[in-house]
Amino acid sequence: MSSTNPGSPGNPPPKPPPAPHAKPAPTAPPAPPAGPKPPHAGAHPKEPAIGFTRAGALWSALIAGFLILILLLIFIAQNTTPTPFQFLGFHWSLPLGVAILLAAVVGGLLTVAVGTARILQLRRAAKKQHAAAARQTPS
Repeated sequence: MSSTNPGSPGNPPPKPPPAPHAKPAPTAPPAPPAGPKPPHAGAHPKEPAIGFTRAGALWSALIAGFLILILLLIFIAQNTTPTPFQFLGFHWSLPLGVAILLAAVVGGLLTVAVGTARILQLRRAAKKQHAAAARQTPS
């Protein structure tokens, strides 16, 4: 025999009626404690124990490089349609993804070559300026 008593083990207790939608009274924020503030209060957020390191930058660059490599591999795998190319009378066919990757690599190599030439030019000018300054100062 089952009982319909709300407090019996088989039946959950009845839910209370919903409360009327009344706004709670606004409360003022607590007042700051009186007296001098500790030296760390109001200071910048806590800095990490170890700052910037070359090893950390290397790891970040490696992770970013691997993510880009994975995206490139996906791009190449999805663009395998052979595409005909012509340049200076030469005719050949390559998968589209490989052709775009080769174009990006050649562009990167050109950028590195131009950047290297500029760095060497600046080093040469700096050496000349340093040598001229060393000659002008009496020893």
